[in-house]
Amino acid sequence: MGATTAAMVTAVVGVLGTLLAPVIANWTTKRQRAEESRVEERRRTFEDRRAAYTAMNRASRHFHTMLKDALHRMRDGVYSDEDRAQVEEARRDYRDRYAESQMVVPEAVLRASRELNVVLAAIDATAKRIDRGLAGEGETAEQALVDLKAAELALTAMRRIMREDLGVPN
Repeated sequence: MGATTAAMVTAVVGVLGTLLAPVIANWTTKRQRAEESRVEERRRTFEDRRAAYTAMNRASRHFHTMLKDALHRMRDGVYSDEDRAQVEEARRDYRDRYAESQMVVPEAVLRASRELNVVLAAIDATAKRIDRGLAGEGETAEQALVDLKAAELALTAMRRIMREDLGVPN
């Protein structure tokens, strides 16, 4: 290769480098931004899931506690309108958090929350029948309190699955 050819190749490479540098820089910047967007989306999804888990856990435990307190008061004959209102408020909050979580949580958490929901809904219905004087055979506040123990296991299982999904070590 002669000096002229080498100079021409060098000039072409230089011109191509000058022309391609902005294109390569632009491509690199787009890739970095895309990666940053993916990271931000994963972070946002994680935060949404964690917030849903926190709200669901808090609402379920509160509803469970309110049902337990209501059943104790029914058993003791001191259940009041204020108690009814508090249980209903806790039930509505629980229902709302349960519905919200269904939109953002994985199937394993949904299964656990459904199992808990079955127990809490059944106890709530039993408590309402007892309160209205329409209790079925064997439906008493004492028996409902025993049945409510199943919710404690479901609460623990749901919390464990949520923590595992968030990567929280035991």
